[in-house]
Amino acid sequence: MEQNEIVRMANQIASFFKSYSKAEAIPEIAGHINNFWEPRMRSQFFTLLEKSDAGFDPLVLDASKLVRRPETRRFDMPEAHDQKSGLPKEPKEA
Repeated sequence: MEQNEIVRMANQIASFFKSYSKAEAIPEIAGHINNFWEPRMRSQFFTLLEKSDAGFDPLVLDASKLVRRPETRRFDMPEAHDQKSGLPKEPKEA
């Protein structure tokens, strides 16, 4: 997803909650991002937050403290689950 789309979508969420008090809006914005944005989108969100000129609404910046960071996958470790079935792999014997 393009950077502009992440910023635009986050700012749209903030604009929806502008009529709420700040104390109510911040957890609602974070909750929406946590519940409806997939991990890749949240990862891009955090990357953009590191840029001071990304263009996020101030409410989004405040809410970002409550947004869950997606787990990072360790590509140097073997997969714990079979990619086709999704079932846990059997441990290999030494």
